Amino acid sequence: MSEVVKKFMYLNRKAPYGTIYAWESLEVVLIGAAFDQEVSLMFMDDGVFQLTKGQDTTGIGMKNFSPTYRTLGDYEVKSIYVDADSLVARGLTQDDLVQVAWEDWESGEEKENIVEVVDAARVKEIMEESDVIFSF
Repeated sequence: MSEVVKKFMYLNRKAPYGTIYAWESLEVVLIGAAFDQEVSLMFMDDGVFQLTKGQDTTGIGMKNFSPTYRTLGDYEVKSIYVDADSLVARGLTQDDLVQVAWEDWESGEEKENIVEVVDAARVKEIMEESDVIFSF
């Protein structure tokens, strides 16, 4: 019996702190990746703030889990997308986002940064290519 690999898209629309959505999404992403599914993430609306550099949570008394995003490549996550319109609406650019590296240990293929800013047409394509979409 052959294994069926599903394309799981995790859609992140909420700010990183103030609710449990961002943290729960990250946990589910790690579980999906651990089970060898094809995992990708999409950040839209206030979800784009989850990938911003230099987050400091000391003033709100919550643990800063944002460094975990930089390790996603180690879990075979190869695709992280950010909606360009959401960035612009919040006064952000790709330079404001963390970089996530990825390396295939078997082939030696490497990408310095798998975080890709995409337009609305590409967002639609990516979602249509996904077998399952989890929205947080």
